[in-house]
Amino acid sequence: MTIAAVAAVPLLLIVLQIVASYNHFEGPLHSIWEDYAGTPKSMSMPWAGLALALVGLSWRRRFTTLAVAVVLDAVIAGVRLLLGGPLTFGNGAVITLTGLALVAWLGWEGRDKRNALHAAALGALLILATKVGDVWLHVTVMAGPKVLDRYVVLSDHAFGEPSWLVARALTSSAALGPVVPAVLHWVYIELPVAAMVIAVWQLRRVASKRAPEPWPSHYLVRTFLVLGIVGPLIYVLFPVVGPMFAFAPGGHGFQIGNYWPRHVPPLDHAPARMVFDTFTPRNCVPSMHAAWSTSIFLHSRRDNDGSPAPRWLRWGGAFWVLATLVATLGFGYHYCSDLIAGVVLCLTLESVLRAPERGWDGIRVALVATGAALFSALLLSFRFLALWMAEHPVPAGIIVLALVAAYARAFYNTWFARLPDAHATEMKDVLAR
Repeated sequence: MTIAAVAAVPLLLIVLQIVASYNHFEGPLHSIWEDYAGTPKSMSMPWAGLALALVGLSWRRRFTTLAVAVVLDAVIAGVRLLLGGPLTFGNGAVITLTGLALVAWLGWEGRDKRNALHAAALGALLILATKVGDVWLHVTVMAGPKVLDRYVVLSDHAFGEPSWLVARALTSSAALGPVVPAVLHWVYIELPVAAMVIAVWQLRRVASKRAPEPWPSHYLVRTFLVLGIVGPLIYVLFPVVGPMFAFAPGGHGFQIGNYWPRHVPPLDHAPARMVFDTFTPRNCVPSMHAAWSTSIFLHSRRDNDGSPAPRWLRWGGAFWVLATLVATLGFGYHYCSDLIAGVVLCLTLESVLRAPERGWDGIRVALVATGAALFSALLLSFRFLALWMAEHPVPAGIIVLALVAAYARAFYNTWFARLPDAHATEMKDVLAR
């Protein structure tokens, strides 16, 4: 199974590159080549991947690897700038990550080799996941010309149209100035950096020489990758572009009107699919930023042994999820309905992955089944009960929020409430082994 999984990654990249080349947009292999020898698309992602790979090394090897990456990046960036290219970074991190994997594979033995290859694979997967995600955004456009924004904006009446409210608050408050929107933009864009910080903290002692710990049975990278596989599949089934495109000039002439963020569109009593452009991704439902930031929050609560995480990490996780949710609404990227679906999806998949040593007991099965049913019910409601939700916003909003709150409470009681002594002892035995 491991060999098949490893072989599936390059096969997927090749297939996506063929699709991208046939449809005349940048594919993952071309983007990877740019990371090595061209201009990286992102400065932060290569370094986030390398930072994650460093957790599998001893401190001496970490410093050596980091020094090599910094020197390489500085030299390549300098040469690019002298040749008239942009000032950007990332090549050195990708090259060093690749070199690290090769050195560990060919030259190291035992635990050092296993830890280094494990961590390098995680760092590489983090980078490759963004490449696949970029291509999938194009696939959502290729899947069909019509979107469901007319329905989702109606369902948002049940939640008070928060995208409009938050956007007006961000743009009309002189006290906020340019700093707050700039910070929110940075938080929204650099979500993988926060994930890397949490993952590094969770894996910080796996390569310790004094008191090495086994790799935890569950950590943030697993949730991130599974969310990245499952969530985008829904984009094709439930295509939505978001308020800044469907109800604002960002729609390039395909928008219903220039409503967002100053005016809530009038109630549409005959909603229907609407034709949209051929380049805007249909990536709203579910909100993956909401799902990923929720997973960051969850994994910032506890250490691997179940003890409370440091205060700085808990506050950081809370800030990141709140800032991400404000950004998704305030910049018009999502409706509130998208965020609710994203949170439920995260809690459901976390229930699948968390504490694998516990096995599939009745509680886990019930929690996963309930989450899947609730997620499906939300999407069906946004599509087929949207007009009813808009005409009866108070009962509709109360019903949806009460169901989601009840599910969140069940999730907390299962995974975060005080563990019974017997189960806590079992957890410590598993970690010790």
